[in-house]
Amino acid sequence: MLWRGLALLILVALCGAALYLFTPDGQGLRDRLRINATRHENKMLHDLGVPMPGTPDLAHLDERLHAQGSRLGAPAFIRIFKLESELELWLEKDGSYVRFATYPICLWSGRLGPKLASGDDQAPEGFYTVDKEQLNPNSRWHRAFNLGFPNAFDKAQGRTGSFLMIHGGCSSIGCYAMTNAVIDELWQTVTAALDGGQARVPVHVFPFRMSEANFKARQASPWTGFWTDLKAGYDAFEAAHIPPVVSVCRGRYVFEAGTPETTGRAVEARCPSAFADQG
Repeated sequence: MLWRGLALLILVALCGAALYLFTPDGQGLRDRLRINATRHENKMLHDLGVPMPGTPDLAHLDERLHAQGSRLGAPAFIRIFKLESELELWLEKDGSYVRFATYPICLWSGRLGPKLASGDDQAPEGFYTVDKEQLNPNSRWHRAFNLGFPNAFDKAQGRTGSFLMIHGGCSSIGCYAMTNAVIDELWQTVTAALDGGQARVPVHVFPFRMSEANFKARQASPWTGFWTDLKAGYDAFEAAHIPPVVSVCRGRYVFEAGTPETTGRAVEARCPSAFADQG
């Protein structure tokens, strides 16, 4: 009888957990399960020396550039999506940006949501830029780009941390680890863009692909307000395929339409004229 009672309790608990997974409040748990499964698979493949699914043909960069009518030295733009563990590289062509490649992220640490403080192991979310001073060709993780955390927004929120990177390898304590082979290709394109005259390469980091459906499914998150501002920047790029000008006004991200000439601007603490009189 005791075993039968225990089995019934376990069955009830499992059913309750399964039902919770399919409620709006269970979305966070579903996301964590998905993230952990992806991490486990990617780490296993990396340790076996097997490229992760979706990795471009890294041995033929020149041919891929030629096939898309692009070139090394074109201005670059990067987007990161945590939930999907993907990094996109966009290159400028004929006045707007065209997605050149999507790379699987081998590993990032923490959960969905921003980085708040040193030591929280969270990978940041937000709008960053990389210039020549932020490149590290001799990183312990092969090669690395410092994202520039904390930026003007993070500082306004009192957030702390340093040396948050996109780097090689497949280990992370707040960074985005891409494997050595992938970081080599990113290094070539980013350094060529900077050498070609782009002052800074924008890097926009999102918790997930910010479609209306994805965003609505996570309305119960405590980060909804923050993500609403991120989505405004996401939508601004989607509308024009030119990175918007990003500023920080009264502790919030605000956006203006970008041009090819403004792509390399830093994220500054300023209130553009369109926002200056708003409360």
